[in-house]
Amino acid sequence: MTPVRARSLNDILGQERAVATLRASIASGRVHHAWVFAGPAGVGKRTTAEAFAAAILDPTTRPNLGGEWEPDPESVVQRLIAQGKHPDLHVITKELARFDDDRKVRERKLLSIPKEVIGDHLLEPIVMAASMRGDSLASKVFIIDEAELLDRSRTNATTQNSMLKTLEEPPTGSVIILVTSAEERLLPTIRSRCQRVVFDSLPREAMEKWLDRSGLKVRAEERGWLLEFAQGSPGRATLAVDGGMFEWARTLEPMLEESERGRFSASLGSTMAGLVEAWAKKWVEDHKNASKEAANLAGTRHLLGLLAERERRRLREAAGERDRLERSLRVLDLIEKTELYVASSVTIANSMEALAAGMAER
Repeated sequence: MTPVRARSLNDILGQERAVATLRASIASGRVHHAWVFAGPAGVGKRTTAEAFAAAILDPTTRPNLGGEWEPDPESVVQRLIAQGKHPDLHVITKELARFDDDRKVRERKLLSIPKEVIGDHLLEPIVMAASMRGDSLASKVFIIDEAELLDRSRTNATTQNSMLKTLEEPPTGSVIILVTSAEERLLPTIRSRCQRVVFDSLPREAMEKWLDRSGLKVRAEERGWLLEFAQGSPGRATLAVDGGMFEWARTLEPMLEESERGRFSASLGSTMAGLVEAWAKKWVEDHKNASKEAANLAGTRHLLGLLAERERRRLREAAGERDRLERSLRVLDLIEKTELYVASSVTIANSMEALAAGMAER
């Protein structure tokens, strides 16, 4: 649904330090040309990037009565951004590959952001004149979401390397924001050209406030579980509600308890695989241009995140009990290995069966 107004920095909850950094940049009148917004997934990095873009693209941005720099919410720029139609705000995602002229690019599995997408949506348009002119702090803003998906290897990082010159010397008025939950996957030469803004998991009070105004339908018995599972991430909470993960937890709990007692549950592996595959199927159905392979990986991470959070609770409860501590640490290691197996193309069914067997070992 199209928002009724553009994002505002006033909307950002629990990220006071990050917002203060951005407000100081706006107030100085000199906005750095390249940024890395780094922090856990789902804590508001992209939302903040969009709010920052809305402020620096708008010539109406001025100090309000409280001294905070904000644009006129009724301005032309804000209306265009709210409608997703501002010609100089470019949000770059891996899904843009689906619209590439090259069929081979369109048919990729969307596990990374292709070099062609960066060329078409960053490197080419950044050198063109801005469509809208005015006395704003930026003439163009490019937001690269999930920037950790830009290719990187020790011998071949063609996409990131293709961006270096633009990041070092972008056209006047252009601002590039790399949004990432895995900053270490960006090349040092990329990071060194960017101003870093750190985002944190939201504290409990901010999460409570966010949940109250989120519009999510959460039952009373689910609320406490959800806040604990989310670990300060509104994005993770939203995925948990939309994906029915509270029901996942209730479905799996009896089988997981059997595993804790050293009894192999014959249905645990197939149940976990079924939950992931059903989630991935629905995600692809609900999101145009989504990749089934990427959805499988995402669903796997959600399930393994649920299992890992449960095991971390067991660690906290097992203080001083060596056997329980050792088992929980071993299971956490198995969970991490399972994600690597699925990422390396081992089938979800086989990966989950192996995990279930390993969890039952004494």
